[in-house]
Amino acid sequence: MERRLLLVFALTFLIILAFQPLLKKYGPQPPVSKPQTQTPSPQPAPTASVPNPAPKAQQVAPPSGPGKQAVSETETVIKNDLYEIRFTNRGGQVKSWILTKCDVPKKPVGCAKYAYSDDKGEPLELVNAAAAEKYGFPLSLWTYDESLRNKLNSALFVASKTGPLSVPADITFEYSDRELAVRKSFRFDHSYVVRIETSVRYKGSELAAFPMWPAGFGDETAPSSYASSRIEYQYDKNVERLAIKKISGGNTQLGPFHWAGVVDQYFSAVFIPEDPQNAAMVTLRNSIDVPRDAQKPNPNETVKVEVLGAAVGNFKGSTIERMYVGPKSLPILESVQVPGISGAAQDLRALVNFGFFGIIARPLFLWLKWTTTWVPNWGWAIMIQTLVINVALLPLRISQMKSMLKMQRVAPQIKSVQEKYKKYSLRDPRKQAMNEEIAALYKKEGVNPAGGCLPLIIQMPFLFAYYSMLGVAIDLRHANWLWVRDLSSPDPWHILPIAIIITMLFMQRMTPQAGMDPAQQKMMNLMMPVMLGVISWNLAAGLCLYWSVGNLVAIVQQSIMNRTELGREMREMMEKRARKSTK
Repeated sequence: MERRLLLVFALTFLIILAFQPLLKKYGPQPPVSKPQTQTPSPQPAPTASVPNPAPKAQQVAPPSGPGKQAVSETETVIKNDLYEIRFTNRGGQVKSWILTKCDVPKKPVGCAKYAYSDDKGEPLELVNAAAAEKYGFPLSLWTYDESLRNKLNSALFVASKTGPLSVPADITFEYSDRELAVRKSFRFDHSYVVRIETSVRYKGSELAAFPMWPAGFGDETAPSSYASSRIEYQYDKNVERLAIKKISGGNTQLGPFHWAGVVDQYFSAVFIPEDPQNAAMVTLRNSIDVPRDAQKPNPNETVKVEVLGAAVGNFKGSTIERMYVGPKSLPILESVQVPGISGAAQDLRALVNFGFFGIIARPLFLWLKWTTTWVPNWGWAIMIQTLVINVALLPLRISQMKSMLKMQRVAPQIKSVQEKYKKYSLRDPRKQAMNEEIAALYKKEGVNPAGGCLPLIIQMPFLFAYYSMLGVAIDLRHANWLWVRDLSSPDPWHILPIAIIITMLFMQRMTPQAGMDPAQQKMMNLMMPVMLGVISWNLAAGLCLYWSVGNLVAIVQQSIMNRTELGREMREMMEKRARKSTK
């Protein structure tokens, strides 16, 4: 009966496959009038290519007159304490978005140090000029019809206001002709958030046209900086982070989502739709050639890099949303309210990705930031935090040393047991008796074989957490310390990586190592520091500072422990083993 049932299933499956061509040819065809709207789900829907996303709207008569158009190009400048945005009425888009927040005022006027500056110390321009000239400027509009998209972003709009404006401020751009009617409105206040309203009617039908940030950020100068770009979005507690290799230009990501946009290592441009259920995002991916060395640009030495962008709007037509453009600073992101998020904080804090060790990295960062309130330098704050962490982990180091001592004591007995059973192969059942004898010996002497490794395993997450924290903490960007100009970048003179090598050499020589042949120990004492020095050569200077200072603290701790009764006993046992091996 079971064989017959399987045979019936197999024949049914084959019949269904055989009839597929006939069903496609003569069966009912799917409707093509308008796309299906997506129902809310616990997480964003998968990527889909949408050839015609705009549903049909009520027909209205196209304008019969000449329309509303400007005769020349004009500019409008919006200023507050945080930014200076320069609009052009050509396409009603942004030509410049400069972050002007001042950290250290210059007396009597001006600014001595900007919170977010470029490599020359000037206010940071967030618009990537080279990419924007080629692929579009911020707050231009995306449509699936390329010719219409080009027209929307090149037409001369009529601006409601021109010249310099101070916040709070509103500005509207309008354009219309016999076929097309466009309105773009923006509202600015004293925060990094901009309110956006756009509507496009084409031949009397409302059309989906998404505001976009199309071409990366202005802080992306070196080829390596482009690699940190991501497309990110969140719905409830689910956050998706799409790396460059997972993004196709022109694809549509259907909602729902509470925010979506493009980010790089330190800055973000994300849209916060007013109607998350009908929101959609078009992912943009293009390439440009940039100098191989940003400090010494040479037109003959360039590298091709990928530039990411995103267009976000209402899939059903007119768009109403807010947009956050600014630094990925945790306090600022937590102040931007995103209502409706379930199961997570209702703000933008998820833009700061502390990674797998976020449960440790986030508290470490908050602690470090608190330390800078009374130590006005991030480098010294890192040193103080490193000292506190290593003192707190001292009991683990003592536990590790005791475990290693016990292993040294039982090492001769374990070796004799292994000699006893070495004539048997690994597959021989009598090998199990050897493991049982060793386990009984460990139990008798109170030895935990993992006791020497466990403290090291516990310390490793702190190192990885520090690596994650320094990679996303914008507060350390351009934070100087002694000769280091930027703690988030590699040490320009590589003094700190060299310090890691030297301190590791000292620490390896001072630390007793149980169960290791003296010849192997000498080789490892040299290879391990050199290998770690190579790894740290181009790591962030802040991480190298944490690592090297941690090694210095460990050297001091080890030198003190070596003078204790426990330490002297271990040193004597190691010297005894070394003398035996030389005979």
